[in-house]
Amino acid sequence: MITLKSRREIDEMKKAGDILVETHKEIAKMIKPGVTSWDIEVFTDEFLRSKGATPEQKGFEGYEYATCASINDEICHGFPRKTPLKNGDIITVDMVVNYHGALADSAWTYAVGDVTDEVKHLMDVTRKSLYLGIEQAQVGNRIGDIGHAIQTYVENENLSVVREFIGHGIGPTLHEKPEVPHYGAPGKGPRLKEGMVITIEPMVNIGGWKAKMDDNGWTARTVDGSLSAQYEHTIAITKNGPEILTYQGENE
Repeated sequence: MITLKSRREIDEMKKAGDILVETHKEIAKMIKPGVTSWDIEVFTDEFLRSKGATPEQKGFEGYEYATCASINDEICHGFPRKTPLKNGDIITVDMVVNYHGALADSAWTYAVGDVTDEVKHLMDVTRKSLYLGIEQAQVGNRIGDIGHAIQTYVENENLSVVREFIGHGIGPTLHEKPEVPHYGAPGKGPRLKEGMVITIEPMVNIGGWKAKMDDNGWTARTVDGSLSAQYEHTIAITKNGPEILTYQGENE
């Protein structure tokens, strides 16, 4: 079932989004060679709690951490670890914030030190594809319009869109209907209605789109070892157009 949120519920989710944005901005200041994803994990857990929020994914289906920290060829759900980040790495930090029962979800890819032009291209295309998808999140459009916009742009840039992991509805629980693929045909899928809240979170690879799972049962990485980036926002569908509940403002 797809739940429709009231204006009050969306406003509460925006408060969770504001805390999430503040957290990402602090994480951005931390990213440099020598920092570990465990440092980011500890900071995030403590920072959220200092704001009266909690990390929603901690304990979700047995997941143990406040963040997912996916490095280089890891597509998503990387475990935080104590291995120092190196110059030229990329890391995607994904988190879900619960603020008095309202949820917000956002992932961001960060460059560690100096990265190659190829990696900059990957990051730029992935982030732009997110906003092209958001442009399609209009009342009356269909889910397929979002995925088609993302896939068309990404593939025209000679990159690939991950198929196995997709966006989703959110609130009051973490993963709800509808599913939001980042590929597909326009005019297909559920119709977008005012009050729906979804995540759009394209994962884009330099090489092929296929993923494989690590032995931990959570972490997905590219089959060919190519790098992967991801950007994600939580979006409310409103009569005035898409409202980004996790917008980072001028820093984007």
